[in-house]
Amino acid sequence: MDTSPDTNVPVLELITKTSCHLCDDARAVVGGVAAELGLPWTERKIDGDAELTARFGEEIPVVLVDGVQRDFWHIDPVRLEGVLRRAMTGG
Repeated sequence: MDTSPDTNVPVLELITKTSCHLCDDARAVVGGVAAELGLPWTERKIDGDAELTARFGEEIPVVLVDGVQRDFWHIDPVRLEGVLRRAMTGG
């Protein structure tokens, strides 16, 4: 990963739930794109979280970049990479 001062580190978060085959697919996509770009990412489950369930329950899995929903259901790796690259350069 480029660690120059011009590079931002976007906050990449995957929202999932237990026993979700789309979440398994999304985890692989997010993990692969994040690894390629050298970015950390986190996963949060909606299970037992009323606020997350109310907000995202019908759209799981959901990808957030810097707190903004960027994709859901079937995560597109090309789109995710583009969003992250723009976030990294402040664009």
